[in-house]
Amino acid sequence: MNLKLLATPEEVMRGVEALQTYGEKHGLDPKILFGLTLALEECASNIVNHALERDATRSFYIAFEKVGGQMVIELRDAGPAFDPTTIPDRIPSPEDDDEPPGGWGIQLVRRYVDEIQYQRLVSENVLRLIKNISTSL
Repeated sequence: MNLKLLATPEEVMRGVEALQTYGEKHGLDPKILFGLTLALEECASNIVNHALERDATRSFYIAFEKVGGQMVIELRDAGPAFDPTTIPDRIPSPEDDDEPPGGWGIQLVRRYVDEIQYQRLVSENVLRLIKNISTSL
């Protein structure tokens, strides 16, 4: 499935709902599907809020498909280059309570997918989230 979405929170949720419907139709384990929808929401929200600055005249693309024993989600945007795979793991600490919120999204995504791939193709960010699902079928 391929979707072109405008850079708005409502469109992010439209993408999440499409993934939910797709996953249910293809018999994905509900726990795995829950994690994938969270990962998609986090990544798409970051694109909307940071890369595209909530400019509803701009758009981004998501695609997802079940390929063999994997579920693959691909997000594409024309925002500034940003490779989330270079963000180091964070370990929670008591000092976090005094820090501004944020910065935990990539940790959430890493928890729910098995592989994250990033490429900069010409003027486009391409992020692929891959989840092994063969054991859940």
